[in-house]
Amino acid sequence: MSAPKQSIPDAEFYPHASAEAKKTVDAHQGDAPLKLYSGWFCPFVQRVWLVLEEKHIPYQYIEVNPYHKPDSLLRLNPRGLVPTLEHDNKPLYESTVVMEFLEDEYPDHKPNLRPDDPHERARLRIWTDYVTTRIIPSFHRFLQFQPSSDTKGLDEKRQEFLGHLREWTAEMDEEGPYFSGKEPRLVDFQMGPWAVRLWVFDLMKGGLGIPAEGQGGEHEKVWNRYRKWVKAIEGRDSVKATTSEREHFLPLYQRYADNTAQSELAKATRSGRGVP
Repeated sequence: MSAPKQSIPDAEFYPHASAEAKKTVDAHQGDAPLKLYSGWFCPFVQRVWLVLEEKHIPYQYIEVNPYHKPDSLLRLNPRGLVPTLEHDNKPLYESTVVMEFLEDEYPDHKPNLRPDDPHERARLRIWTDYVTTRIIPSFHRFLQFQPSSDTKGLDEKRQEFLGHLREWTAEMDEEGPYFSGKEPRLVDFQMGPWAVRLWVFDLMKGGLGIPAEGQGGEHEKVWNRYRKWVKAIEGRDSVKATTSEREHFLPLYQRYADNTAQSELAKATRSGRGVP
C-alpha cells in the first residue's frame, strides 16, 4: 500500500502540527527568551523538542516553512535549517549539540538526561554518534531506494538498516527499559523520533523486516529488547505531545519513498553523503 502521490510542494501538504502536537505548539506561542525554530514534521526538531518537554523548560515555538524561511531564522542560521535555537538573542543549532546545551544550561530542570558517571556518559555519546552516522543514513538509503525490478537491492538496504538497529540495541542495558537502564537519557531521545516513524516502511517499502516475537532466531533476544525499548519510548508523554497524526506524515514521507524529496537530508542521501 502506498500513499497517493502529490504534486504540490512538501511544505504545503500540512503546514501545521496536528493532534497532541498542535496542542503543544499552541501552548508555546507566547514570547520567551528561549525560541525554538521548528518544523513539526522533522525528526531532528523532535529530538530537541522532546528534551524541552521532558525537562519542562519554557520556550517559544516558531514554525518554519522550509520553502519560505523567515529572515529571523536566516540571521541566526545562514543555512536556514531547523532546529535552530535562539537563547538570549544568541543562536545554536545541530540537534545533538542543542540537546547537550539544554542539559548544561538548565541543570535544575529535572529529569537529568545524562548519567553522573563520566565513563557511562561518554559511552552513551558513542551510541548517540552511531545513531547519526549509521542508523539515520541507512534509514534514508532504505526509504529512498528505487527498486523497480531490483528487489535484491531493496533487501540489501533493508538488511543494512536492520543490522545497524540490532548493533545499537545490543548495547542496551539488559533490563532497561531505556537504553541505559530504568531512566531515559539523551540517547533515547536522539533515536526516538526515527523509531516512532518506522511504520513508513510497512506502507512504502513492503515492510520493515523485524521478525515477529518468537521468530527472531539467533537475534531473538536483541529484537525482544528492542520491542521493550520502543514500547517505553512511545509511552513517554513528551513523545505523544510532539507527534502529529500519521496522515500528516504520509505525503511528506511518500516524497522520500519516491526519492523526490528536496530536503537537505534527501539530497545528501541521493549523493551518497551522510547527515548534512
